Amino acid sequence: MKFLIQTMSGNQLTARILRSTSWVLVGYGGAQAIRLASNLILTRILFPEAFGLMALVTVITVGLMMFSDVGIGPSISQSKRGDDPAFLNTAWTIQAMRGGSLWVITLLLAWPVAQFYDQPDLAIYLPIAGLALVITGFLPTRVETARRHLVLGRLTMLDLLAQLIGLSMMVVLALVTHSVLALVLGGIFSALAKLILTWRYLPGERNRFQLERAAVDEQLHFGKWIFLSTAFSFISAQGDKVILGKLLPLGILGVYNIGYFLASFPIMLGMTMAHQLMIPIFRDRPPGASIANRASLRRMRLAMSGGLFAMLATMAFAGPWLVDLLYDDRYGQAGAMIVLMACGFLPQVIGLSYDRAALAAGDSRGAFIFSGTRSLVQMFLLYTGFTHYGLIGGLVSYGIAMALVHAVLVGLALRHRAWDPVHDLGFGALACAITIGAVWVHFDVIAALSVLGG
Repeated sequence: MKFLIQTMSGNQLTARILRSTSWVLVGYGGAQAIRLASNLILTRILFPEAFGLMALVTVITVGLMMFSDVGIGPSISQSKRGDDPAFLNTAWTIQAMRGGSLWVITLLLAWPVAQFYDQPDLAIYLPIAGLALVITGFLPTRVETARRHLVLGRLTMLDLLAQLIGLSMMVVLALVTHSVLALVLGGIFSALAKLILTWRYLPGERNRFQLERAAVDEQLHFGKWIFLSTAFSFISAQGDKVILGKLLPLGILGVYNIGYFLASFPIMLGMTMAHQLMIPIFRDRPPGASIANRASLRRMRLAMSGGLFAMLATMAFAGPWLVDLLYDDRYGQAGAMIVLMACGFLPQVIGLSYDRAALAAGDSRGAFIFSGTRSLVQMFLLYTGFTHYGLIGGLVSYGIAMALVHAVLVGLALRHRAWDPVHDLGFGALACAITIGAVWVHFDVIAALSVLGG
């Protein structure tokens, strides 16, 4: 214990990595606990169709955020000017302008989207939900500065407090309205709380409106590939709901959303860790610089992959029992969905940090090529799998897509000397074993999904 405390003390990179990892785990674990609590409370107040409708609202708002992402956060993390006030003010100004523009776009999209999904309420809820995009645009760049320097303690606590405020308002509004409006307004309250808390309690200089030409040029040059990459990342992360929202009844989509929330817990933790930690780590310890760096990164990747595999295996084997314990019979089919989705996430874990090595080296183009390839393959297989083999085919397609595009990710990792073949082969074999075991144990409940879709 004394050795651990000494290792985590001080301002050395290793100490900051350990402290930041601890805070990421606390923050993500706390956030998921809050989401689970809200889920359990709200599923007893509202109805499955409400969560299906909110899934469509989220698809549009998250899609707008990702389709307009010019890489402000990664740009601040990797740039030599990442602590320059003029650079940060320029980033904040671009971010604020983007937030206002996105809300205008939600106004323009509301009616067409409502017509496409044949859900008139979307025309009302989308413009309201879009206000959260405006609020988020004014978050201070001190958030990204804290991530750049791996100083995440206060930021994590403020973020959790904001989510608690949003959850409390959401539950109160659900009890009063029994409407999807409670979910929409809860997101706005959460965004507003985070804005106020980070402006008030995060240390650092206050942002002001400024557009420095050199900073704009650097951020747009780096961000043009981030923009394309995150556009495709949206397709990868939310495309299933875009397609299934059109092909499935709203109630089944709501059940699917519950299953996805539970199954994706481990992979979202891994993505959060990669997003917040790996660019600074690769920046300060590039794998191509020394054998010691590669050995250190291998140990880090082994620990991360091992932990995530353990959590995904738990969800794959215990998913149906967990759903029966936590939810009523209306959500029972989510259990079988969890099994297939958890197994499908295993291939993604294997190469989770490789694209961060590219971004740390300024190779946003390489990260875009991988992201684009993954998204196109994933959406093609999802649509093909669903239309030919029903919901089971759609769910299985995700894991197949990630396994197929791993070769592209390996090529990117080789370019930056970050590939670890022993790690990939070992965890690839373990992924096959977990998938076979989980499907065998839960074959009957999985087979029951065959009546849905197709």
